Amino acid sequence: MNRKEARKIAEKITNEEIFDMFEEAKAKINDWTIRSANNIGLSKGTAWNILAKNFDITIKYHVLAKTNMISEFGDYLPEKLKPKRRKKMILKKPSHQDPIF
Repeated sequence: MNRKEARKIAEKITNEEIFDMFEEAKAKINDWTIRSANNIGLSKGTAWNILAKNFDITIKYHVLAKTNMISEFGDYLPEKLKPKRRKKMILKKPSHQDPIF
């Protein structure tokens, strides 16, 4: 998920929904050694330790912190919170005429 989409979601998501996202990620991620989406110098496990290890539902988090959480683990959000993806248009070949010199 890109940062712009994550920012839009971060402005309206609740801490309970973020907590559910973290629980889903914890259950489904098998390889924690892959690169982080936010910082290529970190692994997914290191990003988890920074963003989610001590997550508390009662604390009000800054929108930038929530944006980082969502851009890293946003694939594990429920479908209703994910941004709607537009289908790629299949383009027909354009009309063509050879140039007349």
